[in-house]
Amino acid sequence: MDRGNVLVIGNSGVGKSTLINAVLGEEKAKTGYGTSGTTEKLDIYESDRIPFRIIDTIGFEPTFLKEQRAVNAVKKWSKECAKAGQDDHQINVIWFCIEGTSRKLFPKTIQSRSRATSIWKTVPVIVVITKSYSVPERKENIGMVQNAFAAQKNCPKNLKKIIPVVASVYELNETAFAAPEGITELIDATNELMPEGLRAGANDLAEFMLNRKRYLAHGIVGAAAASGVVVGAVPIPVADAAVLTPIEIAEVNAIARVYGIKNDENTKQFFNSIVEVGTVSTAAKAAISMLKSIPGINVGASVLNAVTAGCIAAGLGEGTIYIFEQIYLGNKTFKDIDWVTKVLESKMSAEFFENVKTVLHDIGENADSKAIIEHILKIFNLKK
Repeated sequence: MDRGNVLVIGNSGVGKSTLINAVLGEEKAKTGYGTSGTTEKLDIYESDRIPFRIIDTIGFEPTFLKEQRAVNAVKKWSKECAKAGQDDHQINVIWFCIEGTSRKLFPKTIQSRSRATSIWKTVPVIVVITKSYSVPERKENIGMVQNAFAAQKNCPKNLKKIIPVVASVYELNETAFAAPEGITELIDATNELMPEGLRAGANDLAEFMLNRKRYLAHGIVGAAAASGVVVGAVPIPVADAAVLTPIEIAEVNAIARVYGIKNDENTKQFFNSIVEVGTVSTAAKAAISMLKSIPGINVGASVLNAVTAGCIAAGLGEGTIYIFEQIYLGNKTFKDIDWVTKVLESKMSAEFFENVKTVLHDIGENADSKAIIEHILKIFNLKK
């Protein structure tokens, strides 16, 4: 990135646009008077006079629908950063604007701003107290902000500075006025925090992208587990059958696509080593033999097979997600075949046995596929 980005958020009419113009040193952002606000979408402003871009957001309104509109606009912008070629739009510093004439900073206000910027968990925040005309009240306003943030259940740890500003000359009466103040301090503080913000923005964006991949992968595993339950309800022992192989292959390949990993000649052995540990695992066979002799588990062969098949697909999927994440993060390579085997054998041994045992204890003797699937998804924290 050639320069960092500052996200400006706050209520409509709080003076965000006036603040932006003061920082830029020229009239670029549209300003207005009143409480309805003038910014209808997120706009990017930059100038040769400052070493960072400024992103102005839709003003937060007091009604739920309008507030949600502002939250969603910021979230949408943030998610767009995860797309290829958009990483230079990541957020590196946040200016959280509140009005100096306010007497109280409501918890809801902080919470809605936190929801809007939830992707940027560690990016530095500067609370900018706009329209801070009264010198005696500035200390009171700073205390108000400190107390409001400290009172949050999960107090944001990225609040770095609180800076009162007067963005433009304000006439108190015919003979008195409040001169612009705090703008230079705000610019200096932002520049000081920018190196930290660049690292934090990159890390937060990477974490968001990884979490999104993990969410999609969990959906694949949930679907594979459900398919395993259906095809597993057969009168032959699942551990000795190849009925799960097509499901496992499809599951592994789908998860690989989520992480941008190709199944080709260079990775064929790596992929095969994953699938081989699944259906044919000695751990799965041993688990079934042990389960048959456990007191209190009285289910028919088809139920036992269905539960086992679903858990095999789920366990294999969990292990595959972990393996591909390590590849995606650069911690492992396709040459680490022995490591893959150890990871999956671990997943398909004691942990696998306990998961199958738990599901069998929870369901009835004549449980149908739907009930079995629901229990497996619950045990493995998966979505269908």
